[in-house]
Amino acid sequence: MEAKKALRRQMRAVKATLSDEEKISKSKLIFEYIEKQPWFIDAGIVMCYWSLPDEVITHEFCKKWMNKKIMLLPRMVGPDIIPVVFDGNLIKEPILGVEEPQGLEYRQTDMINVIIVPGVAFDSFGNRMGRGKGYYDKFLRKTKALKVGVCFAEQVAAEIPTDHHDLPMDLVISF
Repeated sequence: MEAKKALRRQMRAVKATLSDEEKISKSKLIFEYIEKQPWFIDAGIVMCYWSLPDEVITHEFCKKWMNKKIMLLPRMVGPDIIPVVFDGNLIKEPILGVEEPQGLEYRQTDMINVIIVPGVAFDSFGNRMGRGKGYYDKFLRKTKALKVGVCFAEQVAAEIPTDHHDLPMDLVISF
């Protein structure tokens, strides 16, 4: 637990050194790369996330693809992630003030082809460290989708301390 807390603090400090321009540029490179991959081109149903200020920026990517693919975003309901069809409308979640999709719940999680996952840190083995609540680990166990972690290159650690419930990504993309 202490190792994870220390790594989260370290990554928070590292991300704070990135300028907005760097975040925008690196995010653009990440999604340009993703859009060229056969697994994305062939995917009909993609789940992403609506980025927070310290994450790889997803807003333009989600808007670009929402009318070309079924684009899903997570909605937090208690301890669970509920995939919701992104239709461009967002609402502020009352407790944390995070923007979440307003669309219809998507119940066919076995039909999702690709899930683009944020993280605090990743390693070269695909291990991911999130914010510590386990939401994604729990949700990702319910699907056979390709799990793609995205982060800034500065968030790639030599090794992520893992627990039995941590689920590795199939791919990690960083710039």
